[in-house]
Amino acid sequence: MAAISSRQKWGATGGRGRQRLRRERPCPREGGGKGRPAYLGGGGGAGDRPGTCARDGNPAAKGKGRCLGNAFFPSPLNNARCHWARPAGRGQANGEPRALLPLPHYRPPRSRWRMRRAGLSEPSFLLLLVPAASWCCWCLPAWQVRACPDPVDKTQKMAELLGLGDECGEGALGALALAGSCLADNRLNLDVYLDGCRRFLQLFEGRRGDVVQVEFLRLSSNDHLLGATLGILPHLKHLKSLVLKGGHARDEFGSYQQGSLTSLPPDVGNLRCLTHLDLSFNSLSTLPSCICHLPSLRVLLVSHNSLVALPEDFGSLSKLTFFSAMKNQLKDLPQSIGELVALQDLDLSENALEFLPKEVGNLHNCTELDLSGNCLSSIPDSLANLKSLRRLHLHSNLLVTVPASLASLPNLSRLDLQNNCLRAVPPEIQTSPFVRLRGNPLGETEPSLQADESSAKGLRRLFLASGEDSFTVTSEGCKVVLACGIHFYFPPGAASDPLRIYFRTLAPDPQWVKLRHHDVLLSRVLELQPHGVKFQQEVQIWMPYTSPQTLHQREVVVRTFSGQSWSDLRTKVEQKRKSKKHVAHCSVLHFSWFLVVSRLVQNECKVPAEGTLLFSSVDPSIKVTFPPGVTEETRSVKLQVLPVSAEEIEEITADAGCRASPLLCLSQDSLVDFLRPVRIQLPLPPGVTGLSLDRSRLHLLHGDLEGQTWDDITSQVVLEFTHLYAVFEVTHFSWYWLWYTTKTYIGGIAKKVYERLRMYQVNFIALQRKKDPEQVLLQCVPKHKVDPVLKKLQDRYRGPEPSDMVEMFEGEQFFAAFERGISIDMDRPDCVDGRLSFIFYSHLKNMKEIYVTSPVDRKGQAVKGQVSFYRGAVPESIPEDASRRRKGPDSLWLATLPIKLPRLKPRWGENPGRLNGFSFPPLNLGNAETGYLTQANLLSIARRVGADWQTIGLNLGLTYQQIERIGYNNREDLDKQILDMLFSWAQQNSEDPDCVSKLITAMKESGRQDIADEVETIIELGHQKYRESIRRVGLEQESSTEDSAIAMM
Repeated sequence: MAAISSRQKWGATGGRGRQRLRRERPCPREGGGKGRPAYLGGGGGAGDRPGTCARDGNPAAKGKGRCLGNAFFPSPLNNARCHWARPAGRGQANGEPRALLPLPHYRPPRSRWRMRRAGLSEPSFLLLLVPAASWCCWCLPAWQVRACPDPVDKTQKMAELLGLGDECGEGALGALALAGSCLADNRLNLDVYLDGCRRFLQLFEGRRGDVVQVEFLRLSSNDHLLGATLGILPHLKHLKSLVLKGGHARDEFGSYQQGSLTSLPPDVGNLRCLTHLDLSFNSLSTLPSCICHLPSLRVLLVSHNSLVALPEDFGSLSKLTFFSAMKNQLKDLPQSIGELVALQDLDLSENALEFLPKEVGNLHNCTELDLSGNCLSSIPDSLANLKSLRRLHLHSNLLVTVPASLASLPNLSRLDLQNNCLRAVPPEIQTSPFVRLRGNPLGETEPSLQADESSAKGLRRLFLASGEDSFTVTSEGCKVVLACGIHFYFPPGAASDPLRIYFRTLAPDPQWVKLRHHDVLLSRVLELQPHGVKFQQEVQIWMPYTSPQTLHQREVVVRTFSGQSWSDLRTKVEQKRKSKKHVAHCSVLHFSWFLVVSRLVQNECKVPAEGTLLFSSVDPSIKVTFPPGVTEETRSVKLQVLPVSAEEIEEITADAGCRASPLLCLSQDSLVDFLRPVRIQLPLPPGVTGLSLDRSRLHLLHGDLEGQTWDDITSQVVLEFTHLYAVFEVTHFSWYWLWYTTKTYIGGIAKKVYERLRMYQVNFIALQRKKDPEQVLLQCVPKHKVDPVLKKLQDRYRGPEPSDMVEMFEGEQFFAAFERGISIDMDRPDCVDGRLSFIFYSHLKNMKEIYVTSPVDRKGQAVKGQVSFYRGAVPESIPEDASRRRKGPDSLWLATLPIKLPRLKPRWGENPGRLNGFSFPPLNLGNAETGYLTQANLLSIARRVGADWQTIGLNLGLTYQQIERIGYNNREDLDKQILDMLFSWAQQNSEDPDCVSKLITAMKESGRQDIADEVETIIELGHQKYRESIRRVGLEQESSTEDSAIAMM
């Protein structure tokens, strides 16, 4: 085939000369030559740091370590790991780093096992030399080291028993670590390990006598070895709690993955001690029959599965007190459910129930019944027999009527009937203060049967609260308003059968939210499920977004993700009259992921064989002419223009003589070049005319779609000039840019300018709350928003001046790290090794509030630390010399701001007399056996409540009037509001022996599991002290008898 010249490629017929194409030399290989050996320890390659196996590059440990002698020892925080040691070198003094030997040249002897103890203070260390591997180090407490067998043959036998063969990897020593650490008393929590089932199998093989005594077991059903593990479960005769949950893994979009569990061995029904069973987030389509044979089962969780029915003998679980089957596909319930006489909490929300059996009214001990998110059109009158019922959730159903007898339930404190089809409600229910009726067409007449948009005003309207994540659509259609402001319109006939719609908003992740150049993200990601279901008519969506007030000559569109690629939808921008908020309106036939972006204005046309003309709506002087015969088949062409001012060019290049035209981007839906040259007209750079033009200074640049390379093609095309425009011809599309400058090589300058045009000038701020300096606010703010943001925060926060200006791309990742004696006080999903990850979006809030602490004793002095910001994702490892100074690489450093933690004042519990003007009487909540909650305990709890105090107060039983009065009496002082609420409740319930359990329940219902755990820890400590006091006075036998009597009841 004949070679195509550069002039033919650009469609040129003449020019100022030919440009010789140079053959580029291949780039040298990174990381050295082919024969470069891999080293253990420092250096390059896969094994360049401690804790990395040089054979496969997989990290063997995540924890830091310290060098003792000639081996690298792991930290006690992560001691059950294998680390490659450094072989001793020659000619080096003690304490100095040893020479590193290439792995292919260093092999320890295979003939025997060698072990050495390091005579160190706690924790001690055990060194094991394993065949076909390097030195391995194992960090153990001293008592475990002393228990290790000294003889070589016993060491070998132990290692072989736990799976140590010719290869030494993490799994082998992981089994060894299980023997000393994972098996804690009678508990095995292995769901935190990716290979938990493999560890369990190895431990069962090596220490079967200890494993069969386990009472609490947790495993991940996302583990591929789960099937082999299930056969061992019937041997655990003492098992009381079994958790086989999925959801420990996520897919590429951040969604939880269901576990692989589909059944259980029949012999599991012989576990007569099992009282707690959690099979949530799995793939169960039917409930395993063996579950109904568990005589002691009290708690059963099978939520987030695919159950379509419950077995008929489900009522045989006579001791069951808690049952959750939320988010399944249950369509009906067995009549035997009424035989669960001990059941107190029943959660059947988010299913497909269409009716309830009247036997549900036999659950006389039931205190909470959740039937929300189903397809119920009515409920049986027998629910009025549930005299113990406190909370009844019936929202998001299809109820058209409810029995008036529900209002007479003596203990009912909440009846949620929101988002149903109730047009009339009995007056006894409507006037009750605990009834929620929002989202019902109360008082409206029956809608007409016409299914057109003119009847939209008569459609059912749903208003969803912030905690809800689903709703039901019927063939009648409906309007839905989410708490976040998103609206939906389902026209009549859009869904032929009742369909459950699930929704959630996600934080944008740059790994799968791929923004194009010059795109600006204006909203979070909205996911709508089920994916792939096609509606009979288009569903309309209104998505609020942040108005891009500073972005001109752009357009707003809704972008949707098909699972493989993003595409833009036809979008109409509207503004609400009252709130003045902007919304993006689009119509779809399928549900998937949606977000709102601002993009360069896009003009599009179809190019037929006869040719056509396309021009820009941003700059009409930019035209593209397609002559007849340019293509055989009709193709779609898109045109975008990025205006560039002379001031921007001068500021970036620091050259007043540089000028550039608007940037033109052309694209098409075909990979084939045009058959005839396409004629393009671009305006000349500002200040340049055809009369004063110096052609030697004019350059036509062509850039790839990513803008990474810019080639000067002036000599490859024919340029024609008029007074204001330049005209040229090409046969394929990309970026085109006219430059007027005295510079010779313009490609590098154009690349720099292009990148700077995509960047935003930002400042970092780090502020501390005035009332609580341990609460730190971190934010990345565009330069023009810094002053308004600081003005808004100055009343509640104080801190240093913003950082110097830096530049960042839209969607760029960065992270913050606290340094010099300050660290993050809690575990967060966005925090890795004390580093907090961020993603910069210019029009979204890049702000996070966190609590910090310090290991330094602050009773005597303040701590002066700092927070540093670094570009990029959180690194997996930092060189040791760099980590001493800061927690990020020097090359990625962006800014550093000071953080000061003041000296500690006396804590609430240390000064029980008075606080903030409050005087507290002595308190002892609870009873002697379970332990008391004292005044100091309540003060400690109050420090952690925060803005949730109103919700907690309502769940504790305080009235709305009390909450409002507390808020008014202590306005502008959150601490006083919290204290007044807690101690008001405590004084009202000081004589109630169950008040502590009520406090724990209220914290859980308020979403404060952390405080509930703290209270349970206090109570457990009190129970232990009580038992110790019983032993000291010689009443242990009597106490044990009493406990046995209680257990038999």
